[in-house]
Amino acid sequence: MICKHFGECGACIVFENGYEAQLNDKILLNKERFKEFFSADFFIAKSLESHYRSRSEFKVWHQEDELYFAMNNKDKKTVVFVEECPQVNVHIAALMPKLLKAIKNKEIGFKLFGADFLSSSDGEIVVSLLYHRKLGDAWQEKANEIARELNIYIIGRSRKQKVIVGQDYIIESLSIHNKEYKSKHIENSFTQPNAKVNEKMIEWALDNFSGIQGDLLELYCGAGNFTIPFAGQFKKVLATEISKSSINAAKANMQLNDVDNIEFVRMSVEEFVQALDGVREFRRMKEIDMNMYDLKAIFVDPPRSGMDAASCRFASRYEHILYISCNPETLLRDLDILKTTHNVVSMALFDQFPYTHHVEMGVKLVARNIA
Repeated sequence: MICKHFGECGACIVFENGYEAQLNDKILLNKERFKEFFSADFFIAKSLESHYRSRSEFKVWHQEDELYFAMNNKDKKTVVFVEECPQVNVHIAALMPKLLKAIKNKEIGFKLFGADFLSSSDGEIVVSLLYHRKLGDAWQEKANEIARELNIYIIGRSRKQKVIVGQDYIIESLSIHNKEYKSKHIENSFTQPNAKVNEKMIEWALDNFSGIQGDLLELYCGAGNFTIPFAGQFKKVLATEISKSSINAAKANMQLNDVDNIEFVRMSVEEFVQALDGVREFRRMKEIDMNMYDLKAIFVDPPRSGMDAASCRFASRYEHILYISCNPETLLRDLDILKTTHNVVSMALFDQFPYTHHVEMGVKLVARNIA
């Protein structure tokens, strides 16, 4: 990727010598980091070298009568006016100058301070415009005109206000082992930013659960990014997530893909363990008969904080553990607990965030008594 803002913009901080060099640095760093647990080759999921992000957030900067998209400078003290951004997918990249021109022409830039883009791979786009003022009917009328002209959806956001022009979501389609899966991605909620790497990540997870009999338990399921594809590989899937909005999205995605063998439960991991061990009773578990599940495998995709010691010990009850991590440092900590009962048999590096130090890791563990 070539960008005129390299060296200034804080979004890309590792760019010297090109994409392959920065990826190789990540591989070497993590091979060294995890050498105690795994010495074979990682599965490597490369990113597209440019136009890989399906969501992105920009400041909107006012200078005299002009408007600019902006990002923080590397020094975090100033901003860089973004004339181009080869990070974002081709649909967002094409829209950005047109949108800025339309905002200026329709005169809805007053107290606008941010623009967030969410795009499907097919080019369906929701743009969230962020304001330091209340939005009235005149704003909505002009936003409607822009939405029609540019064939997009627009969300106007200000303090305690959300104005929807069209709809507040897009439908993403992923190709997983030549099968299409659809997901409803809602504005202002978490979605995987790199669609192509996400496809490879899901395929790797499915491959590493291949041939396992019985049912699957999933913790931190989010909106069902992995859950829905897993449903085709297991007899039943029991999935937990603490966020109410994520659970609602997961249930919608289950219907969108005509899947009926998943049970979603809105519980934290701590609560779920307490329910399974009979420590506490929860109404949310009232309709679930755990005796109907033959759980031999568990999938976890925790936040950057990873799992706590109690959650790791709980995961150790299952013969097969698949762990996706967005923070190698907390993964390393958790593996130090899991290694007492399980062996690492496969590892993967997913380059979700090129030109940064961030990576996602995948680990497959098998109980020592069956390994």
